[in-house]
Amino acid sequence: MAEFKHVTVLLHEAVAGLNLQPTGTYVDATLGGGGHSGEILKQLTTGHLYSFDQDKTAIEYNQEHLAPTLAAGKLTLVEDNFRHLKAALTARGVTSIDGIVYDLGVSSPQFDDGARGFSYQHDAPLDMRMNQEQSLSAMQVVNEWPYERLVKILYRYGEERFAKQIARKIEQRRAHRPIQTTFELVDVIKEAIPAAARRHGGHPAKKSFQAIRIAVNDELGALEESLEQALDLLNVHGRISVITFQSLEDRLVKTMFREKTSLSADLPQGLPVIPAGMEPHFKLVNKKPILPSARELADNHRAHSAKLRIIEKVK
Repeated sequence: MAEFKHVTVLLHEAVAGLNLQPTGTYVDATLGGGGHSGEILKQLTTGHLYSFDQDKTAIEYNQEHLAPTLAAGKLTLVEDNFRHLKAALTARGVTSIDGIVYDLGVSSPQFDDGARGFSYQHDAPLDMRMNQEQSLSAMQVVNEWPYERLVKILYRYGEERFAKQIARKIEQRRAHRPIQTTFELVDVIKEAIPAAARRHGGHPAKKSFQAIRIAVNDELGALEESLEQALDLLNVHGRISVITFQSLEDRLVKTMFREKTSLSADLPQGLPVIPAGMEPHFKLVNKKPILPSARELADNHRAHSAKLRIIEKVK
């Protein structure tokens, strides 16, 4: 099997943040190249890890890569979207967990495999599906979604200020022939963005490709659903570590964690002591996100936008 090359960002910080118990039940929601799973498994004795990935390539790679722990009965690989977390665990007899780690975004192998259509730097059919068995692909989004819907995702998921111009240019181009490859889409985006704006701010297609990828995989919807389930599954003193790589994900995680750790709206402001039973059920382990070290930033360019947030169930 080909090497699944992926340098895991904030590996030790995210796993340390789980405060692992050797006999506990844990979940790696984003198996990928097995970096976090491998680190968690080193610390388990009679505990068990359930590792999720909707990408068959990741599952097949780790069946070999993590074969010793699979054979030892400490690991279960789950080929499924993490939005089905609770149902998949319940089907395996698990109704509570001691911790879960999320390493969000696209894994390096998905980006590096030009044929997957995630990257604006490789020419390939427009695809972008993390789960290659789902029907919706980037080809359909780009060629079939109406102008208004394209504007909405480009602006909301890509924070692209030229969303209307890009959506209009896509509409004009596909009226003559379908936009079928990543490079064809890059050309359309470049045509739509004014020349002065293209000269700074990175690759002109970066934001649009991010937006389309998020839409294809419903990444934000899946994350919100999964986090709600994870918070519900946690045992007392259980923790969730979440690594994000873009502002929309981080904002969602930050908001959800703040809601869970805030005092009840029914309480008056400025109370010197919180009444018994009214304390939040969760606390933030780190008030501000943990960022990669200078060494990690130098060694791994994909670490630059990474942020780690950790929450613990306290009652």
